[in-house]
Amino acid sequence: MRKIIFYLILTAFLALFSVPQTAQAADKLTMAGASGVLKNEWGSASDIQNQRTEQLRAFLEAYHSPLAPYARVFVEKAEQYQIDWKLVPAITGVESTFGRQIPYNSYNAYGWANGKASFGSWEESIEKVTKTLKEKYYDRGLDNPYKIGPVYAPPSSTWAGKVNHFMKEIEDFQGSQKIASLALTI
Repeated sequence: MRKIIFYLILTAFLALFSVPQTAQAADKLTMAGASGVLKNEWGSASDIQNQRTEQLRAFLEAYHSPLAPYARVFVEKAEQYQIDWKLVPAITGVESTFGRQIPYNSYNAYGWANGKASFGSWEESIEKVTKTLKEKYYDRGLDNPYKIGPVYAPPSSTWAGKVNHFMKEIEDFQGSQKIASLALTI
């Protein structure tokens, strides 16, 4: 545990000194040598995917979610289907307390088919839900919780706000950890 705290503090300290000086610097893209892979100030696309995976894994672990080992699947499928990487995990937060409250062996953490759908594995469920959100929601212009909610979870007037809340928690999770770590170092 002390090693984890040490590494969090070290990461926060290094991040403090590697933050770009202007907003323009964050948007500047450079080529990654002869490989032709685009890189931004923080690294390649795979670096960003790895960072998101670790951030999501840590977030889900904080909620004691059985989905934590599948963080990479969430991130990869979101990238594959070009949807927000935080959306499907956030839906699981609203529908099943991040997969902790589901029908036995259903792997249905999404409230799919009013909770009656069953999948063969977590990977299968993540694939199916992400693909369906892309094809039946995003492709119709329903690309955020407030647009998705009336179709996905009618007649709930609170579903979208709750999903949005969890998306923000996921997004801010690592950032708030860095701030807390910085407070420890001062």
